[in-house]
Amino acid sequence: MNRSMVPRRNIGFGFVKVMGKAVRVPAYIGGTVAAGGSWLAYKMEQAQSFTQDKFDQFKDMADGVGDFFKSFGGSGGSGGGSGGGEDGTAKAMGATAAAAIAGDEDDEDVNDDNDNEDEDEEALIEEDEDEEFDPNDIETETEMLNLTRQMIEIRNLLININHDTIKLPSIVVIGSQSSGKSSVLESIVGQEFLPKGNNMVTRRPIELTLVNTPESAADMAEFPALKMFNLTDFQQVQKVLYDLNMAVSPSECISNDPIQITIKSPRVPDLSLVDLPGYIQVEAADQPPELKTKIRDLCDRYLSEPNIILAISAADVDLANSAALRASRAADPRGERTIGVVTKLDLVDPERARTILLNRKYPLKMGYVGVITKVPSPSLPKSLVSTFASRNKLTGYQAYVAQQNFEHNYFKDNKSEFVGTTTGLKNLKKKLMKVLEKSMANSLRPTHYAVQQELEETSYKFKVEFNDRPLTPETYLASNIDMLKLATKELSHKFSRKELKSLLKNELDQKVLELLAERYWNKPVGLGTDFTIIEPNLKELSQITNIDDDIYWHKKLDLASSSLTKLGVGRLSTSLITNALLQEVENLVDGTQLRNHPMARKAVKEAAQSVLAGKYYSTADQVENCIKPFKYEIEIEDREWAASKEDTTLLLKEEIRQCDDAFNLLKKQIGGKKLKLVMSYLEKLNKVQNDQQALSMDSNEALGFSSSLIHKGQLGLFLKDRASLLKMRYLFVKNSKKCKKQENKYQCPEVFMDVVTNKLTNTAILFLNVELLSDFYYNFPRELDVKFFQNLTKDEIDAFAKEDPKIKKHIELQERKDLLENALSKIESILAVQRTKGASPSPVTKHPTGLFSWK
Repeated sequence: MNRSMVPRRNIGFGFVKVMGKAVRVPAYIGGTVAAGGSWLAYKMEQAQSFTQDKFDQFKDMADGVGDFFKSFGGSGGSGGGSGGGEDGTAKAMGATAAAAIAGDEDDEDVNDDNDNEDEDEEALIEEDEDEEFDPNDIETETEMLNLTRQMIEIRNLLININHDTIKLPSIVVIGSQSSGKSSVLESIVGQEFLPKGNNMVTRRPIELTLVNTPESAADMAEFPALKMFNLTDFQQVQKVLYDLNMAVSPSECISNDPIQITIKSPRVPDLSLVDLPGYIQVEAADQPPELKTKIRDLCDRYLSEPNIILAISAADVDLANSAALRASRAADPRGERTIGVVTKLDLVDPERARTILLNRKYPLKMGYVGVITKVPSPSLPKSLVSTFASRNKLTGYQAYVAQQNFEHNYFKDNKSEFVGTTTGLKNLKKKLMKVLEKSMANSLRPTHYAVQQELEETSYKFKVEFNDRPLTPETYLASNIDMLKLATKELSHKFSRKELKSLLKNELDQKVLELLAERYWNKPVGLGTDFTIIEPNLKELSQITNIDDDIYWHKKLDLASSSLTKLGVGRLSTSLITNALLQEVENLVDGTQLRNHPMARKAVKEAAQSVLAGKYYSTADQVENCIKPFKYEIEIEDREWAASKEDTTLLLKEEIRQCDDAFNLLKKQIGGKKLKLVMSYLEKLNKVQNDQQALSMDSNEALGFSSSLIHKGQLGLFLKDRASLLKMRYLFVKNSKKCKKQENKYQCPEVFMDVVTNKLTNTAILFLNVELLSDFYYNFPRELDVKFFQNLTKDEIDAFAKEDPKIKKHIELQERKDLLENALSKIESILAVQRTKGASPSPVTKHPTGLFSWK
């Protein structure tokens, strides 16, 4: 190598680079201020000196080359124009030639002497000092196709297909725990975001997608699986990753379940990376003995084709002992898919670092890249450490800027030792973009064929099983809610005023029976031998000739009627109808597919309760106010009395039947003879003057009757007496002439109470229908829309639909088909552009923006 030629080849392009630096002074100042003020002053002075030197060199060379072209023109004899014009033209051509010679130079700020290694085209990628920090450098022309980003989108689609033969490559980062693997990834991103800790903290694969967003003002991270988006605090991102990793139990220590994270930034390239747990040599005492094997098995799954392997090794460790190279050699024996990254170059002698990077001892087809990912501690020479970084612990973007500055200065100070090698983080980014793009392009046609085959199989299965009937969670939910709305409309016709009246009347009839039993049908009770109050026997009621003079029976009926009207009919009737409506709604749900969805059943019930609750108290108050006159006076018409007389006979007849059924069931349980024996025994005891003393005698045990049997005997006596009394009242109401007229209401309390019940029922139903039911039938369908279509998220709707196994299978097959069609469409659009441009996917050209694009 002729070292004297190197400065002359740098002259032309050097001037252009210097002018570029002058233009970028504001951006340069911003990055430098973050790293330290003192370093800025130093670099400004250096830039001024460098600019003057390069300008003088450029002027000398331009004059020399101009003289050469001028003499060449004179000897040829074919030049035209005046002498002055020829001289100016020659000088201009000379300057152009000099610039053209220098235009193929690599960035002098990183590797000024690398151009003599032209035999290896990929040994060094041209680097511009501020390229990664300028969003405009990432902008793509409309005519150009940014394949990397589009193919990363396709790759993310194909991940969801979960098919071994359908996938596009990612860059898999491997290395030992002390190799600087995490630092390399953080330097590529420009943020500290990976979990840190003394123990093993990377326990799950981290699938990292980098998206260049030139329009963004800040870096943002997203966790799609966790529904966490637009995170700008990378300390929070680091904590989330730490928590997700530490959620793996210490007994397992390693999980195959990946963590997916997307980082968007104007500084990052479009890349798809996978960070794996670092290799270990020996398990710690608190780690499972099979941990080493589990890490190796996990990494091997990701190292298979077509993934690119980024093998991280530290410069201060012999490559022969590199766990990353050993693993990559096993997965990629020919070294065709492996890029070697050597970290900590500043910890070894530059000559040794150069030997490692020259790719001769452990050759890889894609070569090695040397990087320095951390600013050294202040104990190192101050010339290698920025003043600000040496005095303060930097974090985040400031640490990234300090690292970039230190790396830049180190390779610049030792540029002669790194001739012919690829160094620097920016070169690494560009190399990764180029390799990933080329690898994805090579995988595009095989992937296209595999997606086609899978789509044909999925489409056939979808047609056979579901007759090509499209179904999504949203349409499935909408169809079921529409069915429920239609059923509610039909309910409004079926659940009419007549049904409501019957429902409320039955409830009030039970209240009347309870009042009659309490006031009329219970046997008189004696209070003692000396002072006994015994109520008149109910049989006497039918024998009284002049009931108007008997105040006792008047008072008894008035108390019974008052108890009914002051029962709280407003709240009772409103609660009754509300509960009945809720039950009807549950029945409607059972008639649809919503019955298979517990969450939906609960939501429908809540919607119905919400609508009914809005009118509950106002309706109850309205009903109570309307029945208030019946608390003081009740006017009865003859037709009302006659109708109630018929209803009462039916009611008494039904009550007699229920008593007989209960008595027969008791006989069946303990036997007719035993029940008769116990009842006879109890009847004899009841004739004893002191009932308590008689019942406490030991004769019970002597006869062999247990307490349970005695209790059932007492129940039998009660049912027998109640049936006898009801039959007596039934015959009196049905056959007596007295109960045909309302004037004899005190002798026929059962009929009078039924009249009151009918009046309360008719009045309550009128307002229940207007206030409660009409509002419910109007607002319930609208509340369903709010509950299911406004409040539910897309994920909740998806979870709802997939609660039914058959529907889940249908939807997932539909989603798989749509996913395959989408991926196939995107792949075909890329292939169509390639065919239009008339080029195969393999050639790569340098885009004017500095990125690599396919022709």
